[in-house]
Amino acid sequence: MQHIPRKRFGQNFLQDQYIINKIIQCIDPKPEENILEIGPGLAALTKPLIEIAGHIQVLELDRDIIKFLEGNFSKEEIKIHAGDALAFDFGGVNNLRVVGNLPYNISTPILFHLQKFDNIKDMTFMLQKEVVDRICANPGNGNYGRLSIMLQYKYKCRKLLDVPPEAFYPAPKVDSAIVSIKPRTDYDWSLINVKQLNHITTQAFNQRRKTVANSLKTLFSQEQLIQFGINPSSRAENLTVEDYLRLSQVE
Repeated sequence: MQHIPRKRFGQNFLQDQYIINKIIQCIDPKPEENILEIGPGLAALTKPLIEIAGHIQVLELDRDIIKFLEGNFSKEEIKIHAGDALAFDFGGVNNLRVVGNLPYNISTPILFHLQKFDNIKDMTFMLQKEVVDRICANPGNGNYGRLSIMLQYKYKCRKLLDVPPEAFYPAPKVDSAIVSIKPRTDYDWSLINVKQLNHITTQAFNQRRKTVANSLKTLFSQEQLIQFGINPSSRAENLTVEDYLRLSQVE
């Protein structure tokens, strides 16, 4: 099939076999696992995933690609969900492994949507390298921000592999990277007040050049910050994920 990549779907198709093999190694699929691939495209990852796992699910919006998949794989090999990842219900399957090359223009909203589902065992995604660097950034790093905290409070996030533009057709104007995202097991993140955490981090990083005493002054007094072990003259990027978690528990 000669498929013209569609800009509105953010389509860039993997074509470098070496990179494809490396990504499969990063995913490390096993027979009979519950794997769901977002945006399978022309099946560069789909085919080797099926060869190992036996059967996978895919989620695709482009009707032409759905026809291509239906023509190349049997129903025993693939279950196709036609739809938008931002509206899809990923619940209902235990130990779901979610993988894919996410469209760069909506990758962050997809990550926040996936965060709602606690049945997900792990996620391995190709994203814009800049987004992966932000997801995995540590405090004190210029890439560290709200996205880092809102994912790291719940997940262990690791950058696995850089992917150059020439691995795709058409070649994107940005570098890509593979990230592993796995639920944390070191504490009970279900107890976190996520709405409050989101509010605090948004306020802190909207004015990231200011001290937290200034950026968070409508939420906390300097005395409260000190009480929670936070230096009021610190900036937003100097606070750890644990610092923000402590602040989010304040009634």
